[in-house]
Amino acid sequence: MRLLLVEDDEMLGDALASALRLSNYAVDLVDSGSGADQLLNREAYDLVILDVGLPGMDGFEVLRKLRKRENHIPVLILTARDELEARVHGLDIGADDYLVKPVALIELEARIRALIRRLQPRRAQLAYGPLVLDQVSRRAWLTERPLELTAREWAILEYLMMREGRIVSKEQLLETLCDLDRSISLNAIEVYVSRLRAKLEADGVKIQTVRGFGYLLEERA
Repeated sequence: MRLLLVEDDEMLGDALASALRLSNYAVDLVDSGSGADQLLNREAYDLVILDVGLPGMDGFEVLRKLRKRENHIPVLILTARDELEARVHGLDIGADDYLVKPVALIELEARIRALIRRLQPRRAQLAYGPLVLDQVSRRAWLTERPLELTAREWAILEYLMMREGRIVSKEQLLETLCDLDRSISLNAIEVYVSRLRAKLEADGVKIQTVRGFGYLLEERA
């Protein structure tokens, strides 16, 4: 699950991004409205956490432009503006939820899960043979046993399962995993895939390498 976090407070943005990554979300962090607008024009996200008081283009304008493009991605406004008028305005122009800072991380994550359940019900759970990923609770099971995954492993496995039966290139996985403030190499993708194989193959789930093209998730007969 890929999130865009738009927050111009450097300390708060870094803290929230780190916490969400620990909960197995892939997070891109940007600190301006214009930067957020550019990313939303070219990248695919599952949910946006959007501050209002941003330098240059404010969060309301980012939201207006997003909805004008008929992009219906869930947007959670997270702002210090607690006036009733601001809340009503944000919801009227297309926000799906509105939270006022400061907010407890546990509540923020609960709101994220609620939006995923309400707005993306068909994507709540992925299943492939004995392997099950719950995208709301961020938990995984293999042959009905809990499967421990790092955030990077989770993101790769989720991407492969959402494209089961199709070859996924290293470059596609790199784009999915590469947060804006981190550098990830193609060699790192190979490492993550190798670790996943070690956790999955004993129970019959194999990530096949298609030489020159990428990876394919398949279940052994």
